[in-house]
Amino acid sequence: MIAAAAASALALVAGCSLSGGSGSSSSSGNSPQSTDHSVTLVTHDSFVVKQEVIDEFQRSSGIKVTVLKSGDAGALTNKLVLTKGNPIGDAAYGVDSTFASRALGEGVFQEYQSPEGDKGPQRYAADGSHKLSAVDVGDVCVNVDTGWFAAKNLPEPKTYQDLADPKYRDLLVVEDPATSSPGLAFLFGSIGKLGESGWTDYWTKLKANGVKVVSGWEEAYNQDFSGSAGKGPRPIVVSYASSPAAEIGQDGTPRTKALLDTCYRQVEYAGVLSGAKHVDDAKKVVDFLLSEKFQAQVADQMYVYPAREGVALPEAWTKAAPLPKDSAALPADKIQANREHWVQQWRTLVQG
Repeated sequence: MIAAAAASALALVAGCSLSGGSGSSSSSGNSPQSTDHSVTLVTHDSFVVKQEVIDEFQRSSGIKVTVLKSGDAGALTNKLVLTKGNPIGDAAYGVDSTFASRALGEGVFQEYQSPEGDKGPQRYAADGSHKLSAVDVGDVCVNVDTGWFAAKNLPEPKTYQDLADPKYRDLLVVEDPATSSPGLAFLFGSIGKLGESGWTDYWTKLKANGVKVVSGWEEAYNQDFSGSAGKGPRPIVVSYASSPAAEIGQDGTPRTKALLDTCYRQVEYAGVLSGAKHVDDAKKVVDFLLSEKFQAQVADQMYVYPAREGVALPEAWTKAAPLPKDSAALPADKIQANREHWVQQWRTLVQG
């Protein structure tokens, strides 16, 4: 996932409001709607949309959209799997590329190929089933506090291998891949970059070099990372390529930087749930999530990159948060076959 906590905290930095917690339900907009057309959209906790955008969609479509927030990407996926026989909604958004294979393998989604998909989202297709449509991209990358390194006269790390160098001992904080989407993406990134024969040795070196592991992004970024508002003790953190856009100083210069050689491609998807009560309207909601109007506000609202081609990013992102061009990625079927095994191996290596 693009982790729910990540978008939440970054959105708060940007002055956005995120209402509704895990398992909560909130209605988006109070415009008059036909009671014959309604869709429950199940999302992660960080789903945010400008009120005027959702209001316009509801007016023009006649569909009332109710948002049911259900935790981060992992919790959302688990809930969708557990309730697939009696789905808790009609459509879902927020299952990401680290969990998509599980949702697809469990039959959570039904086939629907949105006409908006050929505007770019299908380049991020999870597989060939046409059951998930890419809504946004939020690559997970190591971030550094550039001011900290300048003050210490220490060169910034650039690669995965650099993080295991003794000169960066006790400087890195990461999230637990068993409990955190960015933590899982960082683990996958190390496997993608270093191979199945090299990643275990790499994590052994990271452990020896004093890596700190915490349960989730919010703790890592807002408490341990020195470059955030929390002013923690560690200047290197696993976060997102977009994170520096939230750390721009009054002089217009970003205070942090994403290391683009350490990124893992993370995509968030939407789809129509199998067994949905309002299938036709759910399809229109998926179309809406891929539409230019919705896509144009995802960077400001959720600190992610739009999946649709030709959608401009905020001006500040050009310098502070460019979309990585060479992120690591693993095939969905490989993730599905190995996810639990890799996480267990990681636990044995790092926590055992």
